[in-house]
Amino acid sequence: MFHPLPARWLAVFPAMAALAAMAQPAPGAAPEAAPAALTYRSALEGYRPFTDEKPIPWKEANETVRQRGGWQAYAKEAAGGNSAGAEQPAKGKTEDPAAHRGHTMPMPPKEQQP
Repeated sequence: MFHPLPARWLAVFPAMAALAAMAQPAPGAAPEAAPAALTYRSALEGYRPFTDEKPIPWKEANETVRQRGGWQAYAKEAAGGNSAGAEQPAKGKTEDPAAHRGHTMPMPPKEQQP
């Protein structure tokens, strides 16, 4: 059975008190550096209120989309491809099959039949 000796614990307390006293500044001593002044900055300081943009006529918007290549151009742009004039592979040539090797999912091992 464990019986702690109180004499050992009582010997530790004066040492801790001495260390704590050394860490305290002497009374009346000026601090080495003055603390920095606190400043207040509002979270709403750079707030800009919402402003409605003037809508453009739908016929003009549709014409702009048609000039840029239609919805396909926007889809290519979103996919990371070139928007207008993207190079297509020549007819009859297929893409490199090595480019798609990383897309396969490994199959579980087949069970051996006796």
